[in-house]
Amino acid sequence: MRRIIAMTALTLFVTGVALAEETMVLPGKQAGDVPFTHQKHTEALKSCQPCHSSESGGKIEGFGKESAHKLCKDCHVQKEAGPTTCSGCHKK
Repeated sequence: MRRIIAMTALTLFVTGVALAEETMVLPGKQAGDVPFTHQKHTEALKSCQPCHSSESGGKIEGFGKESAHKLCKDCHVQKEAGPTTCSGCHKK
């Protein structure tokens, strides 16, 4: 029984880590897709709230071209980190 509990806990832990490291591809339509590494941003920002409405994360409501440019690009400019040009984010 202890082995089952330990294996279940390990599986849940590894799954959580794998999901956090996942690189998502945000569709960029005409300009090209934008690869996004969640873990890299989580480590840099130390909080979910710069992007999400709460500390628990979740879907970003109304996320689209204008909001992405305002949220992402403005953050990169303000922190002087990350790409700020079209080709820096969008990959064709």
